[in-house]
Amino acid sequence: MKLLLTSAGINNKSIHDALVDMLDKPICESNALCIPTAMYGHPWVGPGIKTWEFISGNSENPMVNLGWKSVGVLELTALPSIDEDRWLPQVRETDVLLVSGGDALYLSYWMRQSGLADLLPSLKAVYVGMSAGSMAMAPNIGEYFVGWTPPDGSDKTLGLVNFSIFPHLDHAMLPGNTMAAAERWAAGMKCSAYAMDDQTAIKVSDGAVEVISEGHWKLFSP
Repeated sequence: MKLLLTSAGINNKSIHDALVDMLDKPICESNALCIPTAMYGHPWVGPGIKTWEFISGNSENPMVNLGWKSVGVLELTALPSIDEDRWLPQVRETDVLLVSGGDALYLSYWMRQSGLADLLPSLKAVYVGMSAGSMAMAPNIGEYFVGWTPPDGSDKTLGLVNFSIFPHLDHAMLPGNTMAAAERWAAGMKCSAYAMDDQTAIKVSDGAVEVISEGHWKLFSP
């Protein structure tokens, strides 16, 4: 399984180069599916214009608008209501999954409900997460990031990596996302945890973890 876990999309050349390396072919020859589901669970981004901006490639965070050969939409909330043969072949054949930000617990819930969570480890596709799309791969997100609450009331996410993520470090529009706040958050986590700004991503390939950054980040040990 190949994961590129970003804070805010493919924001610089280093992250872009890492993506192309993971694809093993040019972006213009690669087919993508974008997943906007996390946006519906977050009051700041969707449903509405922000969701359209992500899907249409008009977002300020580069993901869908990178020049893919084709881009389709995979809406996880719809999948339980249709036959698997309507969507499963497309997921197995795509080159990349582009997963938006929003609410990580809402996304995790629908990844499980749709069956995508069970499929992810076996897919050939590169998984590219942004913010919540990255956080959902962790064992849990921590109380600091809990918004939408799942039926079990926990902050557990999918656990496909053994670390958690504090995105948007020192973001001008998120004054609470300071390094001091990240340190307090990390102190309550039971696993390793990364705080990273929007110029940083974490590359995971066959279990090997590499930080790709033109900004700043910090690793906290449990």
